[in-house]
Amino acid sequence: MKVAIASDHTALPMKAELIEEMIELGIEYEDLGAYTDERVHYPDYALEVSKKVADGEVDRGILICGTGIGMSIMANKVKGIRCAHVQDAFSAKFTRLHNDSNVLALGQRVLGHGLAREIARVWLETEYEGGRHAIRVQKIADYENSN
Repeated sequence: MKVAIASDHTALPMKAELIEEMIELGIEYEDLGAYTDERVHYPDYALEVSKKVADGEVDRGILICGTGIGMSIMANKVKGIRCAHVQDAFSAKFTRLHNDSNVLALGQRVLGHGLAREIARVWLETEYEGGRHAIRVQKIADYENSN
């Protein structure tokens, strides 16, 4: 698995923690920035990661900003992206099992780093269940493809 990861300037510490988690899990990653605490605009980073996921250049993406909300809104504008804004491990697991989410959005200002690592680990290690959920995911894709 290869994961693209990016954050805005507010979330550099959490991005570093999640990169460390991916290294420990043996997951290949691509860090798409930001790289300094100089003010940046989160939509630029969300778009870059989401395009890479949608184009199949990477398998999944992780986005971090102050709350995770802005990143998730932007990511979900990209065709083919199912970005989940998650604040607990249970939701992380089920957004993979049932929704086949391919981008995870987290918030530096609302999550502790230990919890963020746990959420990311669960999300990265959980496979999509398919089955009855495939019909629902397909309904989302059908609507997206018709507009």
